[in-house]
Amino acid sequence: MFRRTRRLALISAMAASAVILSACTGTAEPESTTPVGEPDPDATLQVGLVLEPTNLDIRRTSGAAIEQILIDNIYEGLVSRDEENQIVPRLASDYEVSDDGLTYTFTLNEGITFHNGTTLTSADVVSSYEAVRTDTTLQGNADFASVASITAPDPATVQIVLAEPNQNFLFSLTGPAGLVFQTGDTTDLKTAENGTGPFTLSRWNKGSTITFARYDAYWGEPAGVAEVEFQYIPDFTAGVNTALDGGVQVLTAVDPNLAPQLEDSGDFTLTTGRTTDKATLAFNNAKAPLDDVRVREALRLAIDHEGLVEAVGAGSTLYGPIPELDPGYEDLSDVISYDPEKAKDLLKEAGQEDLELTLTIPSFYGTTVPKVLISDFQKVGVTLKVDSVEFPTWLEDVYTNHDYDLSFVLHVEPRDFGNFADPEYYFGYDNAEVRDLYSKALAEVDPDESAKLLAEAARIVSEDHAADWLYNGATITAISPLVQGFPQDSINSRIDLAGVTVAAEK
Repeated sequence: MFRRTRRLALISAMAASAVILSACTGTAEPESTTPVGEPDPDATLQVGLVLEPTNLDIRRTSGAAIEQILIDNIYEGLVSRDEENQIVPRLASDYEVSDDGLTYTFTLNEGITFHNGTTLTSADVVSSYEAVRTDTTLQGNADFASVASITAPDPATVQIVLAEPNQNFLFSLTGPAGLVFQTGDTTDLKTAENGTGPFTLSRWNKGSTITFARYDAYWGEPAGVAEVEFQYIPDFTAGVNTALDGGVQVLTAVDPNLAPQLEDSGDFTLTTGRTTDKATLAFNNAKAPLDDVRVREALRLAIDHEGLVEAVGAGSTLYGPIPELDPGYEDLSDVISYDPEKAKDLLKEAGQEDLELTLTIPSFYGTTVPKVLISDFQKVGVTLKVDSVEFPTWLEDVYTNHDYDLSFVLHVEPRDFGNFADPEYYFGYDNAEVRDLYSKALAEVDPDESAKLLAEAARIVSEDHAADWLYNGATITAISPLVQGFPQDSINSRIDLAGVTVAAEK
């Protein structure tokens, strides 16, 4: 039986936090920083972000923007994950998984209350998870497909039994599917909340800011600041200007081309964090001429991946669908290389010497990637038209209707390889062997054996040239010396702010 305690998880997280990974060149020791003053418990932390949630109903609304700020800060699950994407206990003080991978037993921490003051019990967990299991409109419903029963043997214990092993089930509980809500609560989650986290929602000025306040009755260690103000600044230049003007103490998602302005100012330290961002050039595998593997391979051969990473300014090359932080990662650089001449030969063989394609890309991604692709493709005789659209249009045309040739988005979700095992996904990729390997990986109880199966499937996907993975994204964050403890890795998907402090300015 596998057992994990909160104490063990915290020790692991502390050890992991001692390592900082450079975006392009591997590991590097973190620079030592000297706090400029004592932490001010009454301070406000101001954080600059790019993408604002459309609403705050995390049960029914998907997307990194909503998870990034709400999970661990407002809402909590039995388990969470750290910056290394390792599973750690949260509302549960510890948990056990049976040897057959079917039974999960969680023990709750003591003294947990919802923000309205009501005590959380195992019954709230059961009702929250039963809702996910039975309501197809809730986020994570598919993750609960193998759940046979959810019970509460006593007020502090929750037991979940699966009908069949699912290697991803525990990880799914670290996301929206695993969040715990009060039984029978009628809070309008689109604009309000009633979570158990270290912060409460104070106010939301749509199109501008979202503000959290410290929850003084929090069951764990109290938050290090009295207030957090998220400022939404979609324009990268405006974000830098706001930081330089003192409007935010932390600016996330810094444009690498603008980073020197912040670094040279002397007012910020820049950190480069790892992510599970897969900068994916999607091919419509179900549509001619991209249903021809020779065409797909030719397009990949035409791309100078190292040059593209240099142009983007942050990140590392990625030649397959699984990034380094996820199980099943393998360096697949042997599958594809930069070879324009071979690309021309394949296009000629496929009868596509004068190929014209359209790249559909959400407008907020800018022009760097499209410009590189236009140039690289032109060298092999492919004309690329760029259709820059608003994100809702991309969702409708590409994601929903599959009406596209090529598309580019950052797929930020961890452990999302299953997209390539789903023929209905917008990639249009259908490979029975990949589907079988993925099913076996989920059913495998041993995580190492499961990862081997995923790696095998990922190699097939790359060899099929089902897409191109232009790079594995890195996130640059500018942090004021006043701020201590701000997370570095994986902050594009969630930012746990409970341990962050701000020193009083002298």
